[in-house]
Amino acid sequence: MGTPAPGGATDVLLAHGVGSRQDLPLPFGYALTGAVLALAVSFGVLALRWRQSKLTGAASGRELPGSLGEFADSSELRWALRLLGLAITGFVAWCAIAGPDLAKNPTAGFVYVLFWVGLVPASLLFGPVWRLLNPLRTVHLLVCLALRLDPRDPPFTMPRWVGYWPAALGLASFVWLELCANDRDSTGTLTTYFSLYAGANLLGAMAYGQQWFAKCDGFEVFSALIGRLAPLGRREDGAIVLRNPLNNLDSTPEDRGLVAVLGVMLGSTAFDSFTSTTWWYDRTFESNMSPQTLSTIALAISIGGVTLAFGIASWLAGVLSRRGPHGIATAFSHSLIPIAVGYLIAHYFSLLVFVGQQTVIYASDPMVDGSNLFGTANWTVNYEVVTVGQIATIQVLAIVVGHVLGVFAAHDRSVRLFPTRAAVMGQIPMMVLMVAYTIGGLSLLFSE
Repeated sequence: MGTPAPGGATDVLLAHGVGSRQDLPLPFGYALTGAVLALAVSFGVLALRWRQSKLTGAASGRELPGSLGEFADSSELRWALRLLGLAITGFVAWCAIAGPDLAKNPTAGFVYVLFWVGLVPASLLFGPVWRLLNPLRTVHLLVCLALRLDPRDPPFTMPRWVGYWPAALGLASFVWLELCANDRDSTGTLTTYFSLYAGANLLGAMAYGQQWFAKCDGFEVFSALIGRLAPLGRREDGAIVLRNPLNNLDSTPEDRGLVAVLGVMLGSTAFDSFTSTTWWYDRTFESNMSPQTLSTIALAISIGGVTLAFGIASWLAGVLSRRGPHGIATAFSHSLIPIAVGYLIAHYFSLLVFVGQQTVIYASDPMVDGSNLFGTANWTVNYEVVTVGQIATIQVLAIVVGHVLGVFAAHDRSVRLFPTRAAVMGQIPMMVLMVAYTIGGLSLLFSE
């Protein structure tokens, strides 16, 4: 999460990526070469053997057996998860408002680690979990019930141009808070930010109905996109099913602003890795600008650069395939999801493992008065649960697997949209882009 604020809860761990080039089980050059070869071989095999689209998206999947399927889609489970989301949010709000603004206050750990980072594995396993836990959905529903309004029949119709743009802006605001803002770990800062965030989204929902959350709540969209790689999904007939994650990925809804959301996810992670380099530290100390201003500019450039590179590759794909560039970026945006998830796992895995433990420990004593609410106050962080070498290996595998899945998703979409020969030609710019992302991502992640 960039450079932690002095005295903040994230000072427990100095960096997200504990591993370094020296910690890899093989030389970094070999790992980088292997990653590029894996992409090249995947592309070659797909070009020769995958001539027709094989993914069926939302039409695929095998229903969960009997009572398990009924339980997974039951109103009882949904309300239990709603109440759980409210309870956890209420606890964190109490910690932030009533607790002292000290490093041992668990608020920052809950927000930046258990919530933000924890959403990644939770969504990968179970799908869009934040849609079920989201306290703003529950508050909106309760307000509508109190006012005798139908949450599905809002007073206004959302304009088509809105798309995912509010979600992109919401996510951008959060990653700015996490990576650039002064006093980012302060309970006052976090309380102010989430009060504004909640207020804006509740106003949007009151105006446009509960559909607002699905497309415009940054955190819900974040969880839903990652959940596209889960083995669980909802078939087009409404049934909860087990399906190939690539089919789940293929069913990603296309809309305006989706590329921007994924650009924020990718660009912010790249920026965070970049700010851990000695080069960045040197420039920060030498600059006449404040660290917050310098970081804000660099974050915007990182997000914009990643998004622009994908836009150029999509434009070239449309030109080379002779289909034309219109709509290509949105059509292929789903292929960025596994790449973004790979970077998130690589970058935040160690943070979740170690600082996550510390947050659970601090949670038992939120007022820092010697309490032991959950029996965890006397625990200690187990730094031996994974080795540094294992972390480095997971980081490399996450990035490589994410890019390979992206190649599969993009190729299947290409052969569906373009004639066979044009599909291969159209994929060359995307392949070059993914190789560039891989080299850049690995180099930044393991830079010194």
